[in-house]
Amino acid sequence: MAFSASLVPELAHHLAEHAEAGRTGLVFVGARGGVLRRNNFRRIWLRTLAATGLGDVHFHDLRHTGNTLAATGGATTRELMQRMGHSSVRAALVYQHLVNGRDHEIADYVDGQIRKVRRPSRGPSGT
Repeated sequence: MAFSASLVPELAHHLAEHAEAGRTGLVFVGARGGVLRRNNFRRIWLRTLAATGLGDVHFHDLRHTGNTLAATGGATTRELMQRMGHSSVRAALVYQHLVNGRDHEIADYVDGQIRKVRRPSRGPSGT
């Protein structure tokens, strides 16, 4: 899956400092280099939130934010499904309903397409 180029430096740092080596290595590991368990992750996540001042943010909120940004950027239902790894449209529609404010943008686009092919008007009476 493609990801934002602006994340490359942070991702490279994380992989170099905190992940197992190799293509099949774990991206998140425990303090001793083993599998990160849910209990351990929660403690690490809460410490991270306290250090950054983010407040009550759930790790899953990161996924939600990424998919909302993708939907806002114009991702189709199929593209959202692929990014999320879902086989049904139900989850993708959650993110697409958040961008309903695009109605005017869509109408303007359709108007532009009509203007490209419309013959010049001869006035209100057609003369």
